[in-house]
Amino acid sequence: MSKLKKKVVVIGAGLGGMSAAIQLAQAGMAVTILEKNTHLGGKLNVLETHGFKFDLGPSIFTLPQIFRPLFEGSGRRLEDYIELHRVDPQWRNFFEDGKVIDLWEDKERMRAELAPLPDGDRAFKDYDRFVEYSRQQYDVVERGYLRHGFDHFSEFLRFYSFKDGRVMDWSNSMSGAIRKRVHNPYLRDIFEYFIKYVGSSANDSPGFMNLMPNIQLEFGLWYVKGGMYQLARAFERRLTELDVDVRLGHQALKINSSHGHVHGVVVRGETSEETLDADFVVSNMEVIPAAKELLGQSPRQLRKLSRFEPACSGIILHLGTDKIFPQLAHHNFFYSRHQSAHFDRVFHDKKLPDDPTIYVVAPTRTDPSQAPPGCDNIKILPHIPYINEKEPYTREDCIALKELCLDKLERMGLDGLRKHIVVEDFWTPFDIEDRYRSNRGSIYGVVCDRRKNFAFKAPKRSRDFDNLFFVGGSVNPGGGMPMVSLSGQHAARLIVEQVDGPK
Repeated sequence: MSKLKKKVVVIGAGLGGMSAAIQLAQAGMAVTILEKNTHLGGKLNVLETHGFKFDLGPSIFTLPQIFRPLFEGSGRRLEDYIELHRVDPQWRNFFEDGKVIDLWEDKERMRAELAPLPDGDRAFKDYDRFVEYSRQQYDVVERGYLRHGFDHFSEFLRFYSFKDGRVMDWSNSMSGAIRKRVHNPYLRDIFEYFIKYVGSSANDSPGFMNLMPNIQLEFGLWYVKGGMYQLARAFERRLTELDVDVRLGHQALKINSSHGHVHGVVVRGETSEETLDADFVVSNMEVIPAAKELLGQSPRQLRKLSRFEPACSGIILHLGTDKIFPQLAHHNFFYSRHQSAHFDRVFHDKKLPDDPTIYVVAPTRTDPSQAPPGCDNIKILPHIPYINEKEPYTREDCIALKELCLDKLERMGLDGLRKHIVVEDFWTPFDIEDRYRSNRGSIYGVVCDRRKNFAFKAPKRSRDFDNLFFVGGSVNPGGGMPMVSLSGQHAARLIVEQVDGPK
């Protein structure tokens, strides 16, 4: 059968689902996207109120080269759809003892930044050596796992040579590898918290996850002019150009299947239910919720997925203030006094943090249009456990944590923050679970843990159905906008190969 006649239904219009849809449409297939919400983008979302524009989802854009295949061709390029601005310093780091350290893309600026430290010379040598180690980890992981979209450890073993195995840091934890190479405690905390990209613990993630600093330092950290949601609008434009049938406000209720094959999707629209026949189904809904809600799989089948534990969640606070806080850079971290204990409390004990490391975004440093003149647009995000039975928490507990975070920020330099708040928007894991059907309110998909899953996420191709595929943060290569998009691109390639055969 010609692939022109193949019908694909994509469940969910997150970046993974839209990426798959674009490439399948480029391959000539008839693609329909079903999205239960009234906007495209999934967690890439926006709130505009009282002159403030809050990016409700991702705040950092990295690896623009991963997005280029979706937008290029016929004389077009990515920059025809979005305008990218380099952010530098990439992060500003605040510590409880009053120390503030900027993370710069340029190596010589980092040398100058670290020079005032008592061990400044050694700190920079450690920094330089660690960045080279990070580059090595990125290079070896990218040319196999990322580029080819591996889903199984056996694919790793077939691809990587003994020499590669010696380069890739299998044996250490991420934090253990940092401690071996970096002596300065400030730099240790900074490098450990790169794990924020995948919502996991540096104590538990394998050493090769130290590839993440290289992603920023080699390829830059970027902001999309007009707000990060402009990326979702760029995807919407691309889908329209390719005649993808996008149905907003349409919720998938069930995936019909028999004898190891899926046949279509039952969907509820504004007024009625219908069944859409499909040759292939791509689920941007996370693997475990989809298995429960759309496939009705048994407890025995679900147990096979238990190693794909959710990554962390968070409380998310968007503040509009009638004052600018000049001490903030675009991206900021306010660190826990004892970050290792913080990781263990959240990821092992499953308790709300009592001294969180807090991520704070102030996008008006790069784009003043995100707030009225003289005002600030501030996003506050501490990581917390996903919704769980071991240590259950309530919305009231989340509100108490919000107040603890505001106390900490005011103590660490944002004097009078509370009294200058004029707009507030607050999300808990319960809101995240309800809005995006994420697994227990997880923000980043599947946790990265060398003992539970060795940083592998669920496979993109279903083990139970030959024409069902998954994309998003719960499948390989994992969370973060570039990786989620890459999952969609790889899933599309697998479908095209299934139709035409591998090239």
